[in-house]
Amino acid sequence: MDGDLIDHEPPGQITTALAQAGIHFAKGDQVEMLDTQTGKIGLAQAPDEIDFEVEAFNRQVVTVNFNKVVAEELARHIDPDLPGKSLVFAVSDAHADIAVDQLKQASRDRYGAIEDAAIRKLTGSVDRVSGLIRSYRNDDLPKIAVTVDLLTTGIDVPKITNLVFLRRVNSRILYEQMLGRATRRRDEIGKETFRIFDAVDLYPHLQNLTDMRPVVVNPAISLEQLFEELATVEKEDHRAEIRDQILVKMRRRLRKLSGEARAQFEANAGESPEATLKRLAEEPLAESAAWLGSKPGLGRILDWDPDGYGPVVVPISHHEDRVAEVARGYASASKPEDFLDGFTSYVRNNVNTVAALTLVVQRPRDLTRAQLRELRLALDKLGYSDANLRRAWQDARNEEIAASIIGFVRQAALGDALIPFDERVRAAMQRIFAKHPWTDPQRKWLKRIAEQVAREIVVDRAALDHEPFRAHGGFKRLNKVFEGRLESVLGELNEALWSEAG
Repeated sequence: MDGDLIDHEPPGQITTALAQAGIHFAKGDQVEMLDTQTGKIGLAQAPDEIDFEVEAFNRQVVTVNFNKVVAEELARHIDPDLPGKSLVFAVSDAHADIAVDQLKQASRDRYGAIEDAAIRKLTGSVDRVSGLIRSYRNDDLPKIAVTVDLLTTGIDVPKITNLVFLRRVNSRILYEQMLGRATRRRDEIGKETFRIFDAVDLYPHLQNLTDMRPVVVNPAISLEQLFEELATVEKEDHRAEIRDQILVKMRRRLRKLSGEARAQFEANAGESPEATLKRLAEEPLAESAAWLGSKPGLGRILDWDPDGYGPVVVPISHHEDRVAEVARGYASASKPEDFLDGFTSYVRNNVNTVAALTLVVQRPRDLTRAQLRELRLALDKLGYSDANLRRAWQDARNEEIAASIIGFVRQAALGDALIPFDERVRAAMQRIFAKHPWTDPQRKWLKRIAEQVAREIVVDRAALDHEPFRAHGGFKRLNKVFEGRLESVLGELNEALWSEAG
C-alpha cells in the first residue's frame, strides 16, 4: 500500500488431466520402483489398488509426464531471454532434477537453443551453491532457478518476476515467505507486478493452512542443506530460524548415528557431533556460521548412514498427461468478466456509504493520501487490488491499461473512460501549465510534484513533508515558492486529473 513492495497478479492455475483424476495403479500392475538412495530401478507387482492425488505427485510417486506438460505450459509464458527471473518450488532434490530437465527441454522446443546455465537447480546438494545463489541474484544467468527450501526465506532477489509452485505447502507463513521472494521492486526492468503459476491446486487449499510453522519446515530437508544455508545467509533472523531447524534435526539424528558416521564426523570436525550441537546452541550465530563455513561436508556425513533407515522406494508413473485447463484465480470469480462485474456492483452499492468512495466519485480533488490508503486496504481485502483489476481488464478486453485504482472506481461508478494514469498526469499538467504564468522555479517544482503524483496517485499537504520534498524544506518552504497558494495548486492538479478533459 505504501509503494515499498509490489503485488502479484491473479495466480495462473495450471490443471492437468492427471491432477484432476489422480494416478491409479490397479491390483497386479507391474510397477517400476525407484530406490531413492541408490538410484536403482526395479519391478514390483502392485499388491492392491494404489491412488495418488496431485499433492503426492513427485513426493510419493515419480511422475515425469506431469512435469513435462506443466513445463511446456510454463514455456508459453516464460521466455528465459527476457528480463526478470523465475523461481520454481519443487518437492525434493530428485524432483528438482526432473523439473530442470523438463524446463530446459520445453524452453528449447519453444525458443530454440538456450544457455545450459539459464535453468539451474539451487539446492543444498549442488556444489558451491552459495556462489550459484550469488549469480542468481546478481548476474544474468541463471534465469530460472529450481529449489526446494533453500530460497524460501532470507535471500533477496529483486529480479524475480515469476513464482512457480510444483509443491504444496502446509503453513500459511511459509507460503507468504515464498511470496516474499518476489515482492521487491525492480524499476529498471519494468517490474510492476509479479506472476504466480500454481500447478498443484494450492490456492483452494490455502484457507485450510494454519499460521503455525513447524521448527523443521520440511522433514526431508537435509542437514547438508541447512548447514550450507547457515554458513551463507546474512540476515540474523534467518540465521536463527535455520539454527533452530538444525538443532531439532541434529538431536533426532544423533540418537541413531552409526559408529562409522560418528568417526568420520569427528575426523572432519575435530570434535564430536555432541560438541558441535552444543556449539550451535550456545555460540553467537555469526561465529557458528563462520565455523560451519570452514568445515564443508559435515552435514553430508550426518545425512549418510549405511546402518540407518534403509532404502526409500517410490513408484514411477508413466501415465500420459495433458494440460486440461489454464485459468486465473480471480478471488471468488472464475472469469475476469465476473470479477469486474462484482467490482462494479460493490462500488455502486457502497458509493454513498464508504466515505473514501464518495470522495473518489464526487470530489476527487479533496481525497487525501490517508483516505486513499484506507480505500485501497478495504478493496484489497475483497480481492480488488490494483494488480487484480488491471489483469482482469486485460484478460476481459485484450487491452492493457496501467490505470489507477481511482480510475477503476470512477469507471465503475460513472462510466469514465479508463486511461493510463501517466497519460492523465501529463494531460493534467498541460492544463495546469497553461492556466497561470508560472515562474521558472515554480514550473520545475510542479514537474517534481507531477512525478510524485505519477508514483503515488495523490500528493497532498502531508505528502510534501515527506521525501523527496522534506529534504528541500517540505510544505512550508514550497508554499513560499508558490506565494502561499500551494494547497490551492494541489487542489487544481487533483481536479485536472479527473476532469473530463483530463
